[in-house]
Amino acid sequence: MSVIRPLAPEDAPRWRALWRGYLDFYGAALPGETYAQTFARLLPGGSANMRALIAERDGAPAGLVHFIFHDHCWRPEGVTYLQDLYVDPSARGAGLGRALIEAVYAAADQAGRPTVYWLTQEFNHAARALYDRVAERTPFIKYARAERP
Repeated sequence: MSVIRPLAPEDAPRWRALWRGYLDFYGAALPGETYAQTFARLLPGGSANMRALIAERDGAPAGLVHFIFHDHCWRPEGVTYLQDLYVDPSARGAGLGRALIEAVYAAADQAGRPTVYWLTQEFNHAARALYDRVAERTPFIKYARAERP
């Protein structure tokens, strides 16, 4: 059985392992202090705009989603950015990814910010198969400033 719930302080070790798995998939590495700061922001009350949900499978955290409410020039009500979504490989195929996305949709609706968007790498074929079922692909191409030292 699966449960979707807010991130809690006691989730720190398992959340860290799940987020590390997510970052490893994308070839990213972050300093330890970033983990601590991000976890604190994602806890209920930690940030006005950042949220996190945990997917439990058989009573243990097996997936996560991080999302951010932010203002938007075209949408007076603001929008929701789904920033990170990850399910442990041992728990994939059980519907946790879809359940996490739908939970973000519900949170966005409850907050009066029904527009939800996210980005993924083109090579992330397994996730894109899910995304194609739960959202519409847009024609936008992302650009980013080069990292500064």
